[in-house]
Amino acid sequence: MSELETLHVVFEVGGAGYVLPATVVRELESLGEVTPVPGAPPHVAGIVHIRGQVIALVDLRVRFGLPPAGPSLDRRVIVVEHERRRVGLLVDLAREIARIPPAAFDRPPDMVAEHAGGLVKAVARHGSRLLMLLDCERALEQEQR
Repeated sequence: MSELETLHVVFEVGGAGYVLPATVVRELESLGEVTPVPGAPPHVAGIVHIRGQVIALVDLRVRFGLPPAGPSLDRRVIVVEHERRRVGLLVDLAREIARIPPAAFDRPPDMVAEHAGGLVKAVARHGSRLLMLLDCERALEQEQR
């Protein structure tokens, strides 16, 4: 197993810890100006300009059924590559890269799997924290329509 297979970007949404494999993350940016898009689903915060590209921005708080957060210097945009295009995931906080071996991940408890709408693929213990592996494809599913 290579080192890349164990690297994960750790982030927070609504006080809970999540991870994404580093292989799907293209960059991590501070939140700049967001331009709303008429008719977009509620979880699509709008579009942002990042490094010469205009990308859709999905607010994971809203996607998870939480209220939108107010302005904060801690909010970050995790730019992911999905189906050959870049999409931004708006999160509350993201500052850490962690090495988490695949064996550390377990299936989420049935109740979590049922109520999380398939957004949580697995759960891992990392130090004293529990981190949920976000199903990036599922999180962006409605954005596709």
